Amino acid sequence: MAITNRSMAEYAFLRGLYGDGYYPDRVVDLGRAVLVRLCERVEAERPADLTALYVLTHAATEEFNALEAEFEAAGSEIETVAREEIAENFWAVATAYGFTGADVEELIAPREW
Repeated sequence: MAITNRSMAEYAFLRGLYGDGYYPDRVVDLGRAVLVRLCERVEAERPADLTALYVLTHAATEEFNALEAEFEAAGSEIETVAREEIAENFWAVATAYGFTGADVEELIAPREW
């Protein structure tokens, strides 16, 4: 399924990580795929409220948790710069779909990074 929300279809997911040699592009690509799937799920499931949105973002956060091993195997990690970039991207997704009242910390509440 292609993203239909124009701002998200054109969004440069994880741009700050792609520009930093510490983060291997092949691993960042996996993170980008998580965010694209999140957009697709939001569009398909159309969460009615923040509680429903948080269910989707928490599932995506769990996918990022699983990626930590990929980062480590590539000699990298999800540290401060990556955490902030990922959180910013989750916030961008929430606001693009009209959830301007979303709490960024709640969007990524189950994070282990």
